[in-house]
Amino acid sequence: MARDNWTEEQITIVLYEYCRNPFGQFSSTKIFVKELGQLIGRSPAAIVRKVGNLASFDPLMKARGVGGLGHTAKLDEVVWSRYYEHWDQLAYDAEILIAKLRHKELEQSLDIDLSNLPLGEERKQEVKRRINQCFFRNAVLSSYENRCCITGINNPKLLHACHIAGWSEDDANRTNPQNGLCLNVLLHKAYDEHLLGISPDYEIFVSDELFGDKLKYVDNSTREYMRGYNKRKLIMPKRFIPDRDLLAIHFDAFKARHHF
Repeated sequence: MARDNWTEEQITIVLYEYCRNPFGQFSSTKIFVKELGQLIGRSPAAIVRKVGNLASFDPLMKARGVGGLGHTAKLDEVVWSRYYEHWDQLAYDAEILIAKLRHKELEQSLDIDLSNLPLGEERKQEVKRRINQCFFRNAVLSSYENRCCITGINNPKLLHACHIAGWSEDDANRTNPQNGLCLNVLLHKAYDEHLLGISPDYEIFVSDELFGDKLKYVDNSTREYMRGYNKRKLIMPKRFIPDRDLLAIHFDAFKARHHF
């Protein structure tokens, strides 16, 4: 493996993977870490160390007492500062770099077929949209370690990366993982429809409307189970804590609907 200084391109790709994978999963024995090392020309152990260095700049990691490995390079801070809160640009830039290292065109590297769209700006925007959607999902789910932040359900087939401010409502936060919650399929829909509220203090509120208008058909144990989540706190993520301001906007709409 190469032992020369890290490049900005290599650090950018590692930062991208840092955001997309659970922090605790970075081990030199993991297949995805080995594959990443082969791609960028670094040993798995070097990848793990670089992830630790990048974590030292992450505000939430600092708050949790995770300080990284120290001895960070100036370039680590340069790359972190460039992309922190500019996640859409990170995702696009990293995928371009990955495609280049794979000696493939971007669409081929992403394994997407856009042959139905003509070359030009429309096609480029569709590529970016798909990259952003994939990054958002991976970043949100990995931050919650693939667990629903209300129930703790951890079957990936049942989990969604839910936007707090909707995709069509807030362009600036479409890719922002702090605009995301990991929810199971049912609760994602309930949250979008304001049948479930989450306060800026991360408290859960379940509306009786969740059960429909014919309560006699709803099993009492189901109602008691769901009502048991009222006033409980979210299961918090390891990274990308939900933005309180975005939660407040969504929660205000929930309160307005239910008049409290």
